[in-house]
Amino acid sequence: MLSESRLVRRVVFLGPPGAGKGTQGTRLASFWSVPHIASGDLLRRILQNEPTSELSHSIRVIAKGNLVSDEIVAQVVFGALDQPEAGNGFVLDGYPRSAAQAQDLDRHLAHDGRELDAIIGLVIGEDALVARLSGRLTCMNCGASYHVVNDPPRRAGICDRCGNMLTMREDDQPGPIRTRLKLYGERVEPLLRFYREGGLLREIDAEGGEDEIFQRILAVTGSSGKSLV
Repeated sequence: MLSESRLVRRVVFLGPPGAGKGTQGTRLASFWSVPHIASGDLLRRILQNEPTSELSHSIRVIAKGNLVSDEIVAQVVFGALDQPEAGNGFVLDGYPRSAAQAQDLDRHLAHDGRELDAIIGLVIGEDALVARLSGRLTCMNCGASYHVVNDPPRRAGICDRCGNMLTMREDDQPGPIRTRLKLYGERVEPLLRFYREGGLLREIDAEGGEDEIFQRILAVTGSSGKSLV
């Protein structure tokens, strides 16, 4: 178990689509001055920067609606975790997605004498998630997300980060969203059980304002009101 005096610096964010993993993960990583490692961003970056590589070819199965293999995702994520800037901590988002991947992650970190400090599980009701996702805009170039009401881009329909057009994904409609959430719940329950039994899971109410949610995260990670410099 995490002692009150120990500051958490190696965490995994878990939560359904729209729970705020990217927003809160990026914010926490900035607060700690550690990298925010998002598996989806890593995969998109490889597709953009290495379009003809063998790795990109393996990753393109995403475009056909399939999941990238555990081996490929582990190769990409572990490569990021092994970078010097992740030596003092990291915030991991999008991996692991199964108990088997969680065990692979534990084994990889153990090679360097590292271990996870906590799992931040973002908990939010289905109706709130549908409301969030049904207004979501996504940049298909860099992966940045916005919301037409809660987090609009500076220029309507244009990504602040890269200047590309924003789109609303077909599966960001109420019917498909509820189907995705049902499938997520079925897949993630064994993973949550794995971390709950290991004493690492910290479940956070992810409804409310962004600042309010962030303060809850700081509290469970032992960082509230403390400087990590």
